[in-house]
Amino acid sequence: MTRKGWPVWKIFLALYPFGAGAFAVNVFFLSLIWSWVGGPVLSTGWSLVGGFILAVPATWWFSGHIRKLMDEADAKT
Repeated sequence: MTRKGWPVWKIFLALYPFGAGAFAVNVFFLSLIWSWVGGPVLSTGWSLVGGFILAVPATWWFSGHIRKLMDEADAKT
């Protein structure tokens, strides 16, 4: 059976901007919660950097998961 559709790296490139944005927001909100116990609130720039870094492995994993679901759907047809 040959694989139909996009490879994992193309799915990753398509989803990375969304993952990076979501992680940047989550990093910022985590720093707000952390400030309740005396931690610093991260600036927008540091939140973006953290989001861009954390999104790489998470988006790669999610892209692999999507590719696996696509293969399962193709196998059922």
